[in-house]
Amino acid sequence: MYLKSSIAALALAATTPAAAHHAFSAQFDIDKPLTVTGTVTKVEWRNPHTWFYIDVADADGNITSWAVELASPNLLMRNGWSRSSMQAGDVVSVEGYRARDGTHTANAKRVVLTATGQTVLTGRNARDDR
Repeated sequence: MYLKSSIAALALAATTPAAAHHAFSAQFDIDKPLTVTGTVTKVEWRNPHTWFYIDVADADGNITSWAVELASPNLLMRNGWSRSSMQAGDVVSVEGYRARDGTHTANAKRVVLTATGQTVLTGRNARDDR
């Protein structure tokens, strides 16, 4: 009986879809580089990628919220980041690549903390220029 239950559980687990993890090129367009500067509103340290959100003001003062993908927390820490490297309220300049779907989503290649001028590379998740 125990063996039948275990086999049934394994069969069910095998048919459950796994969370998708897409390649850079599936979501971001290397031919659409961008640079935006804004105020950090939130930082999410989670796998498989860390995300942060910034509010960017245009020349007329209109605010657009951007979601910015970074590498995994582990890779960021190996590159010198910590959970306190970037906090809500910090002003940052982001160099990266825009989402293919045209939303205000980007993959960061480089982040500059404007208060200190410190440039933080985001790791191998971000694509290098060709």
